[in-house]
Amino acid sequence: MDQHTQGRVSPQARRVRRALQQAPDLCFGQLLPRAQITAALTRHGVEFRERLYTPLLTLWTFLYQVLSPDPSCRAAVARLLAFLGAKGDASASADTGPYCKARERVPEAVVADLARHRGAALQQKFATTGLLQDRPIKLADGTTVSMPDTPENQQAYPQPASQKAGLGFPLLRLVGLISLSCGAVLDVALGPYAGKKTGETALLRQLYASLTAGDILLADALFANYWTIAALLARGVDVLFRHDGKRPVDWRQGRRLGKKDHLVIWHKPARPAWMSRQEYRRMPDTLVLREVGMAVTQPGFRTRQVVLVTTLVDAQAYPQEELAAAYRGRWQVELDLRAIKQVMAMDVLRCKTPAMVRKELWMHLLAYNLVRTLMAEAAHAAGVPPRELSFKGTLQTLNAFAAVWTFAPRPGATLYRAILKAVATHRVGDRPDRIEPRAVKRKPKSHTFLTEPRAVARARLMAGD
Repeated sequence: MDQHTQGRVSPQARRVRRALQQAPDLCFGQLLPRAQITAALTRHGVEFRERLYTPLLTLWTFLYQVLSPDPSCRAAVARLLAFLGAKGDASASADTGPYCKARERVPEAVVADLARHRGAALQQKFATTGLLQDRPIKLADGTTVSMPDTPENQQAYPQPASQKAGLGFPLLRLVGLISLSCGAVLDVALGPYAGKKTGETALLRQLYASLTAGDILLADALFANYWTIAALLARGVDVLFRHDGKRPVDWRQGRRLGKKDHLVIWHKPARPAWMSRQEYRRMPDTLVLREVGMAVTQPGFRTRQVVLVTTLVDAQAYPQEELAAAYRGRWQVELDLRAIKQVMAMDVLRCKTPAMVRKELWMHLLAYNLVRTLMAEAAHAAGVPPRELSFKGTLQTLNAFAAVWTFAPRPGATLYRAILKAVATHRVGDRPDRIEPRAVKRKPKSHTFLTEPRAVARARLMAGD
């Protein structure tokens, strides 16, 4: 817990506070109201001395930084100076040091709390998909992100063993829960790329508490194992996974429900090394599951036959065609992760310590959920599903309006409606079976790769070798 005693209020802090009262949100207040930030700070017992970078100002500036095309601290501080200057205060310094220290003072738990709450609120408001009895469908998938090669980062998130010392970069693995209906990130679990209990299935176990009875979890074959399915069933959560192929699928066995659709019994395997004996005894001896075969007829698709495994065993309530349609929605999680990592440039984080790396990651997820909130509200106003709008187009619109909002005399509902109207025009084309080569036409500039530690290469150059 970060606790700071109250001190004397400086004249500069008073001026900033007055400026914020005139335009308190820096464009984000409509999406993340001040009351929500204050409540999160209170929940975690955070207090700061009155200073230029209050918790509110620090969080809003940090948000701008991860959303901006230029994510540097210098650009973030420059925008704050422009805002303060427009309000008649030109006394703030362009030095990034105070801002960086203020970011360190904000606890990681606060940023994570805000990201989760924003995602949960969005999921609750826009949970409808029209599939599988209209139950909440949540997607699970994993990915990795890189970060600066510092000793602290290497110790917490070591580079892959395949990379030579001094030539690789620390790597963090994450598994996320994402809403199928609106794309909101509901929670993530973080860990090193390699090591004991760092795989995607192990990280998913950390997210069980974020799933509630009645949810349906949609994921790929990596998660289709006995232990994951049994644990989720015990929580009242149904699953729809791609079959991992480790168990033979024989359509002549089991109770037939239709063509390539039957009920089968999975027997409990031997206890894995990571599971305690007590936990193993609690696991059911058998699971009654449904296996469904899907024929893939679209030209250009590499897979011709997909087998699904699910706990949705009622063929009347959950027809085979609807299961297939729902599983096709699993690809949305790939697009969502691409939006977070590539469009928002989270694939390579910037901070040099593990604590700040995690905080930066959570801030990206909070910003992503705010963009998704804007998309959902714009879609609702236009009468279309949230998934039909462009994430990148929304982010571009938000960045364009941010400067106008900052300097507008009285920003409010009128300008916000203009943002929603602009966002609603950026529609994603209906491309259900789009086929594109995984290749780029423009050739990248050629650079020599560093094949030895930088310090060694620098010393060799200084020696004239």
